[in-house]
Amino acid sequence: MIRIEDIINKVLENHPKANIDLIRKAYFFSALHHRGQKRASGEPYLIHPLAVADILADMRLDEISVATGLLHDVVEDTLVDLETLRQTFGDEIANLVDGLTKIAHISNLPKEEQQAENLRKMVLAMITDARVVLIKLADRLHNMRTIEYLKPEKRKRISQETLDIYAPIAHRLGMGKIRGELEDLAFKNLHPEEYEKLAAEVEIRRPELEKRLEKITATIRENLEKNQVPYVEVQGRVKRLYSLWKKLKKRKITINEVYDLIAARIITPNDKSLCYSALGVVHSIWIPVPERFKDWIASPRENLYQSLHTSVIGEGGQAFEIQIRTEEMHHVAEEGVAAHWKYKENKLGKNDEDKGLEKLKTIVSRLLLPLVEEAKNIKDPNDFLESLKLDLYPKDVYAFTPKGKIISLPRGATAIDFAYAIHSEIGDTCIGAKINGRMVPIRTEIQNGDVVEIITSPTAHPSSDWLNYVKTAKARNRIRHWVAAQQRAEAIEIGRKMLSSEIEKFDLSPKKILSDEENLKRIVGEYGLGRIEDLFAYVGYGKILPRGFMAKYLGSEEFARRDPEKKKESAIQSGIKAVKRFIGLVEDAILVKGVDNLLVSRARCCNPVFREEIVGYVSNGRGIIVHSKKCKNLISLMANKERIIEVEWAKDAKIPAQSVKITVETENRTGILAEITGAIADIKTSILDARARVSKDNRGLIEVTVEVFDKDHLDRVISAIERIPGVFEVRRII
Repeated sequence: MIRIEDIINKVLENHPKANIDLIRKAYFFSALHHRGQKRASGEPYLIHPLAVADILADMRLDEISVATGLLHDVVEDTLVDLETLRQTFGDEIANLVDGLTKIAHISNLPKEEQQAENLRKMVLAMITDARVVLIKLADRLHNMRTIEYLKPEKRKRISQETLDIYAPIAHRLGMGKIRGELEDLAFKNLHPEEYEKLAAEVEIRRPELEKRLEKITATIRENLEKNQVPYVEVQGRVKRLYSLWKKLKKRKITINEVYDLIAARIITPNDKSLCYSALGVVHSIWIPVPERFKDWIASPRENLYQSLHTSVIGEGGQAFEIQIRTEEMHHVAEEGVAAHWKYKENKLGKNDEDKGLEKLKTIVSRLLLPLVEEAKNIKDPNDFLESLKLDLYPKDVYAFTPKGKIISLPRGATAIDFAYAIHSEIGDTCIGAKINGRMVPIRTEIQNGDVVEIITSPTAHPSSDWLNYVKTAKARNRIRHWVAAQQRAEAIEIGRKMLSSEIEKFDLSPKKILSDEENLKRIVGEYGLGRIEDLFAYVGYGKILPRGFMAKYLGSEEFARRDPEKKKESAIQSGIKAVKRFIGLVEDAILVKGVDNLLVSRARCCNPVFREEIVGYVSNGRGIIVHSKKCKNLISLMANKERIIEVEWAKDAKIPAQSVKITVETENRTGILAEITGAIADIKTSILDARARVSKDNRGLIEVTVEVFDKDHLDRVISAIERIPGVFEVRRII
């Protein structure tokens, strides 16, 4: 167990004038209030805050941060309230703990919305004090180190959140060491079988890899000394498992085809000219791989990372990577922003620490500014969460404006993303682009080093189609906002016309009823809406039926007396039932929450399978179209969320078998098609069609059409195929 005195010694090493009494006081307070509490492992709960404080001390953070690490859970998990903490430890620590404490009153929300709101709170707290995010990363790191004691579902949820949010935040802050550990721990818990398999494959190769590394590093040392280039250290390392797994998945290759399974690193004294001298020595030993050289010293990454990267051809034609950086650059690469705030001289006083904190705040604010803006401006929790993930996506493409300004974008970003990165109005009025002087479509992907010129027109505006091409949160949110505003205006106008038409059927005056603010506001309240315009929009979207509006306006008795459609009702319902049968839906197979008598059909693009997660979209004139939640078309449909409606499968529905296409990527060998069709037949599944071909990279591509009754049946088919040796990937074609 970590001792508090060990933590204190670490703090004193970097902050000789730190208020150690504050740390001891926080320790005793935490021990008192967590007394009797146990972790899922059965150990005393105090182990966790001690471990968090120890990680923060290793980061070289100040006594306030370390004390907060000891106290970070007392408000959330004990009877201590924030005011008591404030009175005991002051505003600074109380505000940090508040920023780290989950919101208590949102437990009734879905898990994803709770996650979004708690993340929003943390991001906004960073504006006031940048240390919030560093303490949270330390908290998450220790939780991931001890996650094996939690239930499998919770392990997966926390691991996915770590991979989506916290590892990318660590990357954005340049904290390579923490990011790497978070990713590997998340990978281990999300894909345990693949993790164990890959770990075993690496371990089998480790003796050989370490032998190669030893020879490479010895050669580098010998030649650096021979050429009188000073160095601090020459390291060798085997590629991290998660990073390796991602590469295998992305490039669809085996471990034998990975060229940079090992890498060497040269650390020089703090003189960047020595890095270039070392590079010259490396290139005199081995032949460099063309187009695999990156100079992050001359052009540092956004997260302050600096290093030279070169790939060279070694013995036997095997390539490997070499990184070259100064000692200071290495600390920044490993520790990120925390490396900019360290104190080792006894003469440093309080003013120096204040400057260090201010510098830390400035760096963190700059690196996480987009997240802060989203936290302020995006109200919908799910939109915020999606935007957060997009903005944390690693930015690996660096392009230039014609005036030489660097714009950093994620891989796959297009000219549209580039336009919005310059300015929102440039994006809104974008009609074309020139890349390296040549006209290209605005959906063209940007490559490293491209010079991009955006062409605009004052009469141009965004299109919902753009949502299929953009990669950045800023572009996506701006396009959605514009499309939603346009569609809402149209829906309000359509809603007015639909209500006017319905009112006339009752022999009443549309002008009089639609200007009756008192009754309209009453109806708006009954529907749980905010404004009269919302009512018109909901009618326009098809979420509120005009007849439903009239029933509320007139009251049940008056409505029944005047109803012109009463005699037609049974005929209409019969017609809807007939259409449902015609399109393959049994009566009431899909239930629409809050709406009756609307035509419901499954989308042809994704053809959702019974019991699969689904969502409804109110179309113009075609009723409600039901999509799978995994459907790619939902990206553009979500531009206007008011058209999205909750739907669910009826529990007792009996739906006939559906045809589903599956594509299987395999090794190219004789008999594998027969093995796949045999595995499908073994679980009593009908095969409607099966065909095979060979891809350009000599892989087998097999497309099978099967009949399944529901999602569980489909999952069994996919699992049966995945178990066949030589199968690389199985996916449903949507």
